This record gives sequence, C-alpha cells and structure tokens, in this order.
Amino acid sequence: MPTSQDPAASPEPPPSPPGPRWFRRLSSVLFVIFCFELGLFLIVYPWTSAWDDNYFSQAVPDRALSTWRALWSNHYVRGAVSGIGLVNIWIAIAEVFRLFASRGEERRRQGNADR
Repeated sequence: MPTSQDPAASPEPPPSPPGPRWFRRLSSVLFVIFCFELGLFLIVYPWTSAWDDNYFSQAVPDRALSTWRALWSNHYVRGAVSGIGLVNIWIAIAEVFRLFASRGEERRRQGNADR
C-alpha cells in the first residue's frame, strides 16, 4: 500500500461531477452566454439616456427624489455598475477556459484508459 510520502504513488484524478457529460457542457455554455450578455448590458446601459428614465430612477418617495436622482446620475455609480459588467465578462471568459481545460483533461483520461 503506497503511503502519502511515497513518490511512486500516483494521485487519483478528482471525481467528475454527477450527471451526464452533455448536460454539464450545455449548462456551462448557457452560463457563459448568460454572463457575457449580462456583462455587456451592464457595461453599456448605464451610459445611455434610458438609464435616467427607468423605474428604479424614480422608485423613491418624492421628498428623497432629488437626492436619489443625484446619486443615480453620478458617474461613479454608473462606473460601478459598468465594473460589475466587466466582472461578469471576466467570469464568462474564465468559464470558457475552464470548459476547454476540462475537455482536454477528459481526452487525456480517455487516451490513458485506451492503453
């Protein structure tokens, strides 16, 4: 029985998540599409004229409306929302790389199993 200090002991590959492979792949692709589209929307929308005329820009009582509108139209707030959009695009790109890396790992495992 190999010990944890034995250099000849080969580490076991991590178990794959449960479920069919096609379902995991499809859900990953849909997640990438969702994150990418949401990211693009959050990057562009705060800088359009529709940003000032939506429901949330007027969803406060009248006595606080002027303060809320000043905050809502602040460029730092718009930049923060666009930054969240960049994070979403980053997540989508990272998921694409993870998807291709797991695909290559599956091919290597299949190649080793064929030998």
